[in-house]
Amino acid sequence: MDKENIPQIDWKQTDALISLALSEDLDTVGDATTNSVIPENLQAKAVFLTKEDCVCAGLPVAERLFKTIDPELEWKTLVREGEFCPRGTIMAEVRGNARALLTGERTALNFLQRLCGVATASKRYQDAADAAGAKCRILDTRKTTPGWRNLEKYAVATGGAFNHRIGLFDRVMIKDNHRELAGLEGAGGIKRSVERARAQYPNLEVEVEVDSLSELDEALESRAEYILLDNMSDEMMAEAVRRVNGRAKLEASGGITLARIPSAARTGVDFISAGALTHSVKSSDISMDIVLN
Repeated sequence: MDKENIPQIDWKQTDALISLALSEDLDTVGDATTNSVIPENLQAKAVFLTKEDCVCAGLPVAERLFKTIDPELEWKTLVREGEFCPRGTIMAEVRGNARALLTGERTALNFLQRLCGVATASKRYQDAADAAGAKCRILDTRKTTPGWRNLEKYAVATGGAFNHRIGLFDRVMIKDNHRELAGLEGAGGIKRSVERARAQYPNLEVEVEVDSLSELDEALESRAEYILLDNMSDEMMAEAVRRVNGRAKLEASGGITLARIPSAARTGVDFISAGALTHSVKSSDISMDIVLN
């Protein structure tokens, strides 16, 4: 894990997510079961236990959620963010009012399990690229859960992969639909689009998506800093690497599975982007268990 590449958690946005998540659970009534069954002043301890191997991400969010419910709760983190946690690892413990512990249990786990799942998948993908002996970075995409982009990109980087652009604001990315519409004005749509982008946003880097080697040549002529090779075979990507010869950074995307990462990385591309890191990841199996003295 490269700590320099991990984005900071946006606590203003995360606090809003925590508030919304708790509101979904509690409405104006609160935890009806816990409040009726558990004595008001009962004290307890709970631990977060991994039920499968995973990479830790999101413990600060879980802590923040519990402290939102009850600032008097005592939280102890037992593993680091980005640390591999074998099945049976106790990741953290929390002590205090038992009602507060049970009220926050499911919501805290929803955050923690999701973020650990993203970090775990990210590690698997980056490890596959590294094992191929290629200097290739695995990137995430904008295919994130609405409202969760900062947290999910945090989890990707915590797991050892890397962040692509954050949104539509921090890089010009000319994709297939942009090309199709730009082409209505005649030939040379890629070069024309890049020139217009540089004129309006001179401080932003430009990336162009291409589907063919002929489009690659036009993208090279436009001097875009990055070129995305969309749904190309490994053979086509290897030829693209040969043609580009270092004049632009190349990103492979489309049809990328974990099994294909090694062969795609060996083509010589600089990056492989995978929406699967966030849009179809499996949450990690983690439980919160009450510890009885």
